Amino acid sequence: MKVGVVDVGSNTVRLLVAAVAGGEVRSLREERAHVGLGEEILVHGRVRRRKLEELAGVATEFGRIARKHRVRELETVVTAPGRQSPSERLLDVLARATHAPVRVLSAEEEGRLAYTGAVARTDVGDDVVAVCDVGGGSTELVVGTALLGPAWVRSVDIGSLRLTASLLHGDPPGIAEIEQARAAVRDALAILEPPRPERALATGGSARAVARIVGRAYGPDALDRVIGFLTGRSAERAGAELAVPVHRARTLLAGALILAEVSRLLGVELAPAKGGIREGVALRLASERAAA
Repeated sequence: MKVGVVDVGSNTVRLLVAAVAGGEVRSLREERAHVGLGEEILVHGRVRRRKLEELAGVATEFGRIARKHRVRELETVVTAPGRQSPSERLLDVLARATHAPVRVLSAEEEGRLAYTGAVARTDVGDDVVAVCDVGGGSTELVVGTALLGPAWVRSVDIGSLRLTASLLHGDPPGIAEIEQARAAVRDALAILEPPRPERALATGGSARAVARIVGRAYGPDALDRVIGFLTGRSAERAGAELAVPVHRARTLLAGALILAEVSRLLGVELAPAKGGIREGVALRLASERAAA
């Protein structure tokens, strides 16, 4: 079954068109556009008209692409931007643009869907698996198994964009700012007591960007090397050296700080996942369609 998912996050709006069969998700088309809703909300407390118009243009195009692929189901999901500001106008704009249902995900729903999508695209066997989803506005941490699904789900309101905006003001940030940000992440995670996993997967843009620097799997030591590499580099310089957009490079230091502390908390290395929230939504859409 072909399904389409528009994922509206704090930094980026993404499209996944996929074929779903037998619990497997095969990507047919993926698109992304940097819209920056999270920064808009942090600065202005809401999404203003001009930004809504930009979002509408992106969503309209993504809806057109999905329908060109003749998807049976199309849904838009909104993560942190829908939870961290008044969302009625945002949802109305998205519904009109895509002509499809729009849903604001709770932090728990986001974590569960990210877990389902990550595990579905990885051979984890019978292992107890943790999935860490670092977004721009929040970080979800989930532990479970492939057979039984998520068993422990938590979310903290620290994401790569929020941490950058609140504490990493310099370009590049100074050492004192970095240590203050690291302490804030540790404080946010200190209340969590996750079950000890046998392996861990990381989803989100920061996880993918870090993997381009250090390779397939990374623990606290490797992530501290990434932090060291980014320290003293402006976003423009880091983006050029890593071949990532400047907006992604600007929040990568914060993302690496969060991933490092999550890896310390879990006691295992993180491996970048091949799937995440969009694959999780695709599986849900296909399952609901089959049951109808």
